[in-house]
Amino acid sequence: MDSEADEITSLVGREVYSNNGVFVGEVEDVRLNLDTETVNGLALSELNPQLFSQSMTGEKGVIVPYRWVRAVGDVVLINDVVERYENPEADEEIAA
Repeated sequence: MDSEADEITSLVGREVYSNNGVFVGEVEDVRLNLDTETVNGLALSELNPQLFSQSMTGEKGVIVPYRWVRAVGDVVLINDVVERYENPEADEEIAA
């Protein structure tokens, strides 16, 4: 179990990129399901302001579902779902 714990804590501080190479944020914490002893999300901070506005995320950041993770190495690669997220405020400003 100690080696698994080391692997989980080694995620903290890694940069997260979409599979298209766009910087998303940095892993601040890991969300665990203690019943199944699995990782079910990554808490990101230092978010890319072009992807997330502060009004969408608050001051805390976002949690990315772990099922979006494609690969973990020197960086974490996730699906490009984040890039396709629509900003409702931007749509309202354009319509006004």
